[in-house]
Amino acid sequence: MVITELLERNARLHGSEIALVEINPSEERDQAVTWRDFSLIETANPNAPYRRELSWKDFDRRANRFANLLLSRGVERGTKVGILLMNCLEWLPTYFGILKAGCVAVPLNFRYSTDEIKYCLELADVEALVFGPEFVGRMDPIADKLPQIRLMFFVGRDKPSYTEDCCKLMSFCSSSAPPVHLVDEDYAAIYFSSGTTGFPKAILHNHQALYCSCLTEQKHHGQTKEDVFLCIPPLYHTGAKMHWFGSLISCSKAVLLRGVKPEWILRAVTEEKCTIVWLLVPWAQDLLDAIDSGRINLDNYYLDQWRLMHIGAQPVPPSLIHRWMKLFPHHKYDTNYGLSESLGPGCVHLGVEHIGKVGAIGKPGYLWEARIVDEHGEDVEQGTVGELIVHGPGVMLCYYKNPQATDEVLKDRWLYTGDMARMDEDGFIYLVDRKKDVVISGGENIYPVQIEDFLRRNDKIKDVAVIGLPDHRLGEIAAAIIEIKEGMSCTQEEIDNFCKELPRYKRPRKVIFDKVPRNPTGKIEKPVLREKYCHGRLVESQITS
Repeated sequence: MVITELLERNARLHGSEIALVEINPSEERDQAVTWRDFSLIETANPNAPYRRELSWKDFDRRANRFANLLLSRGVERGTKVGILLMNCLEWLPTYFGILKAGCVAVPLNFRYSTDEIKYCLELADVEALVFGPEFVGRMDPIADKLPQIRLMFFVGRDKPSYTEDCCKLMSFCSSSAPPVHLVDEDYAAIYFSSGTTGFPKAILHNHQALYCSCLTEQKHHGQTKEDVFLCIPPLYHTGAKMHWFGSLISCSKAVLLRGVKPEWILRAVTEEKCTIVWLLVPWAQDLLDAIDSGRINLDNYYLDQWRLMHIGAQPVPPSLIHRWMKLFPHHKYDTNYGLSESLGPGCVHLGVEHIGKVGAIGKPGYLWEARIVDEHGEDVEQGTVGELIVHGPGVMLCYYKNPQATDEVLKDRWLYTGDMARMDEDGFIYLVDRKKDVVISGGENIYPVQIEDFLRRNDKIKDVAVIGLPDHRLGEIAAAIIEIKEGMSCTQEEIDNFCKELPRYKRPRKVIFDKVPRNPTGKIEKPVLREKYCHGRLVESQITS
């Protein structure tokens, strides 16, 4: 089955029921309107956030209209169509419209600079682009420098002169399904790697991978029609979208929250009766800190129906989960591991029944296999650190137009993740670090994640990243970039004393108090830190936050 059939099934069987809700707490109502005939759902509170909703039938009709628009403009099967939108009700119907037209969806990171947008559009051979008002300033300088793009559709008001009004054009298109037959092997989407080693690579997936992600997600989290999923991370990322696939396959409502403030998250859970929330580490940390400081009173929210909190996209500090379970003891907790190359989360999965294994990323997920191997591709002994490799239906077809990079990570149908891991006696896998992030100091391998997890136990530390700095004697030393909680102060001496529990070789040789940069999916941007501190002057190591 191809994934578009799930949308059509939901529209046919439960068309009048709500599929998607968008909540934008920070935007005025009249600025947010894009598609003209969306219903505005008013609330009794005049200060309530702007809210829109979309039924399954209208979701499917929107997708059909956009597919027919593409076909009417001569777009052929296999054409690459880019999406550059913030999370909104337009995002998923646009995505599915591209698929229904037999085209390849190419979601773009909404934080990309002008140069990165141009690079990715050219790399993926994008011929049509849909973008919104937030990106006009970045598109203006390159609009006439993209000769391969022959169609530019704009979603919003104040249309740039070089674009066409997507909403107006769609209103003239049929809402019936286009006459395009899809099969599992058809190309479906190109996603981009995080770009942690430079400009992103383009990752090609087929329809089979998308559908299998639906099966894996529902198997892991048991979504039913009664569930309501709160989606906060960006939809261009495989993690957010593939978790939403659980809502698609179960025909349940999802809420797109445009904002990450703790108050907004809890209000959305309360008002929309959300049962499943996927958080990134920084957001969970902020929420816990707001509760601990008294800024948030949980008695002001209704959260009894919230059954599952899960985290992914980066290593999860066990200390954070222990704090969470003390405040929310009725919650099930889960974590999923995945990569864009494995079509998002789920190739390794902890499972809600394994709360005693917090700290592990879990075992191979539903439909997946996993191994830990040495540099020769041979399985290592239990407990030994090696590279995690995975195999399953969501493994990418290739890095688009990059056979050399493809051959480096795809070997005998196994995907080499670049993550160092170990397996315990019960078969649970623990991430140790990124292969590229390992610090080799005086011949010893130092795994930054282990030091980061230890330092996060300190009550004054909000976030931390450990990187290697060049050293003429040891080759590298471990440096800890530490972000202190608001209103607190800390010194290097305090950190040095706190780290005395660590083996001497694991203790950070340098402490730097600074903000820890993270990308939209919560991953620490270590290349940014290396660029800042490996090539520039180190800041003073004693700072009051």
